[in-house]
Amino acid sequence: MRWAIGDLQGCFDSFMALLEKINFNPSNDELWLVGDLVNRGNSSLETLEYVYRHRDSIKVVLGNHDITLIAAYYGIKKTNVFIEPILKSLKVDDYIEWLRTLPFLYIDKNSNYCMSHAGIAPLFDLDDAKKWNDILQEKLQGSDAKNWLIDKLNNKECIQHYNKSSSDNEAYAFSSFTRMRYCFPDGGLELENKSCPISDEILEKTKPWFKVENRKNVDKKIVFGHWSTLGFYKDDNVIVLDTGCVWGGKLTAFNLDTEDIISVDCNNRG
Repeated sequence: MRWAIGDLQGCFDSFMALLEKINFNPSNDELWLVGDLVNRGNSSLETLEYVYRHRDSIKVVLGNHDITLIAAYYGIKKTNVFIEPILKSLKVDDYIEWLRTLPFLYIDKNSNYCMSHAGIAPLFDLDDAKKWNDILQEKLQGSDAKNWLIDKLNNKECIQHYNKSSSDNEAYAFSSFTRMRYCFPDGGLELENKSCPISDEILEKTKPWFKVENRKNVDKKIVFGHWSTLGFYKDDNVIVLDTGCVWGGKLTAFNLDTEDIISVDCNNRG
C-alpha cells in the first residue's frame, strides 16, 4: 500500500498512532510525507529519527520548516526548543546532509500522483516545475548552500512575481514549493495570508493557487500540505493533507491506491 500523510511538525505520538491505524509496514508499504517533518511539535527529534531510519520506504519533499532546520544548522536562523534537540544530536550532520538531498517536488512515474509541500505554481506545468526543482536541488546540495539559503531567506517580499530577473524567478519557484497559498490572477504569489478561503474580501483579489483561472495543466494529481486552515480538501486536481495536527487538529493519511482517508486526533502539541 502507498499512503500520503500531512504535515507532521514533530507530532511523533500522533504519527505513530496513525501508522498503527493504517497498519504501515516499512518492508511492504510506501509512505509519502508532504514536508514539514519538524518544528512546533514537542518530538521533532524522534520524528526525524524515525523518518531517517525508514527513509528507504518513505518519499519526502522539503517544507518550509525543514528549510528552517537546515538554516538553523548553518547559523542563519535562530534555533528554538523544538529543533534544538536535533541540533544537539550526535547524528545531526547525517540528518542535515540527508535533508539537503531531498527534492522540492516528487513525481511518481508509476502513478497519477506528484507531491510538493505547498503545491505547484499556476504558471508552471509539470516540466516547468521539474526544471525548477532540479535547479533548487542543485543549489541546496552545492558547496555554497549556506550563502544561497541566506539569499533566499532574506527575501521577505510578501508578493512575488515570475518572468522578472533570474534571481527573482528562482525566489518565486522556491516560495511556490514551500510557502504558497494564495495567488493573483497573473500567477503572482501572495505569501502573507494564511486564512481559509471563505471570505469574499480575500477572494476578490486573490484565489487559492489551484483555483487560479488559466492555471497551466499538470497532468498528475498534486498531493500537498502546508495549509492547515484549509484542512483536508480533494478535487480532480489536488489533494490537501495538512489537517493541523500541531494546532490541536488531526493528522491525516490518504491511501493513494484506494483513496481511503484515515485520521487520528492530535496528542502531541507544541
